[in-house]
Amino acid sequence: MIVDPVTLIVALITISTPVLLAALGELVVEKSGVLNLGVEGMMIMGAVCGSIVAHQTQSPTLAFLAGMAGAAALSFIFAILTQFLMSNQVASGLALTLFGLGLAALLGVGYEGQPIPEVSKPFPEALREIDTVGPILLSHDFVTYLAVFAVFAIWYVLRHTRVGLILRAVGESHDAAHALGYKVVRIRILAILFGGAMAGLGGAFLSVVYVENWVQGMTAGAGWIALALVVFAAWKPGRVLFGAWLFGGIAALQLRLQAAEVGVPVALLDASPYLVTIIVLVVMSSDRARAALNAPAALGKTFHASG
Repeated sequence: MIVDPVTLIVALITISTPVLLAALGELVVEKSGVLNLGVEGMMIMGAVCGSIVAHQTQSPTLAFLAGMAGAAALSFIFAILTQFLMSNQVASGLALTLFGLGLAALLGVGYEGQPIPEVSKPFPEALREIDTVGPILLSHDFVTYLAVFAVFAIWYVLRHTRVGLILRAVGESHDAAHALGYKVVRIRILAILFGGAMAGLGGAFLSVVYVENWVQGMTAGAGWIALALVVFAAWKPGRVLFGAWLFGGIAALQLRLQAAEVGVPVALLDASPYLVTIIVLVVMSSDRARAALNAPAALGKTFHASG
């Protein structure tokens, strides 16, 4: 069987968008020195909120905003627990995922199979029909372009702006940043809220654009892949983009292989995007010393203000 490369590329860009958005949000959170393992829970919360609002209002824009708001609200709980109550970040993140999955299942009762409005494309149909270029570059929705733009925007902010410098300083040494007068807790809370909003946008994209429906457990581990991408990409936005596209490409390919009924067990094909992505990214990040240099020095450490 010959797989059409154009449709494969279009599919991989679409499939990778939710993971890319969530991973970029988590990258900013971790750059501030906070480890939030609740990405899966925030994504599913964004998915259910986006689906409900899309059905009720018939407005994709409001659906995306609702997804961001719902996940950000969930991330604020994590912020309160870890930044004010000094709870363990790993345990709090895992609890956030479990809570998010359960709450989303409760909120989504009665919304499975409900109609969701189609999301319009920013480019006219005449441009989208141009051979090769049209489908690959011009046939996507606004959020997909926003995700790619966010890669460059976050890279620029982290590397070339005062905001990025302060964020990285807090992530490297919160005590030194505090001594310089920076509000460490406030900065970290804002980073956590940003990460939650990005994960929520990814979840809303999943339910409103990709699946066009609410399905319980629809994130299917995408949040964990996003977490893995951040670490294996050595906290670099460009490598996060590559990893997300790798995951999307394998996922799109296995769906086409299933449709062609190749002689490979379906369970193995379903697992292949996760297996191949992890293996490739582990090989890419095999230089532990170099990866350690990129890791925020205060990642996961609790900050205690001393005056």
